[in-house]
Amino acid sequence: MNKFIATLLLLGGSACAQASIFVDSDVQSCPPVPSSSSIAQATSFSDGDAQAGEKLFDQYKCSSCHIDKVGGDGSAIFTRPGRTVTGPGELIKQMTLCSGIIGKTLTVQEQQHLGAYLNQRYYKFGESK
Repeated sequence: MNKFIATLLLLGGSACAQASIFVDSDVQSCPPVPSSSSIAQATSFSDGDAQAGEKLFDQYKCSSCHIDKVGGDGSAIFTRPGRTVTGPGELIKQMTLCSGIIGKTLTVQEQQHLGAYLNQRYYKFGESK
């Protein structure tokens, strides 16, 4: 994917849709913006299965992009100071952006599975610290 489009994806979906007219036709369409209902479900990821989420994480090779960004095994992207994801709603939005970069649209159930996995392994949203 063109770096220009990847940057626009990170800035917001509406810019992505407008930018698609400037790129080659092989670029995937922009991911849909998460609905408020999927973001509301994100608060606990109670509809997700962490083991299924781990399989999806491996299936979509999420670590390969993260390794390119932060090095090592890629896990520092979840724990680095100043990370962009600080709550469940932001995680849903970030997963939507990331999946769009690889040309995949996650179902609400996949979001729940991935969210449950990432929350259990890294984020610990809703747990007392």
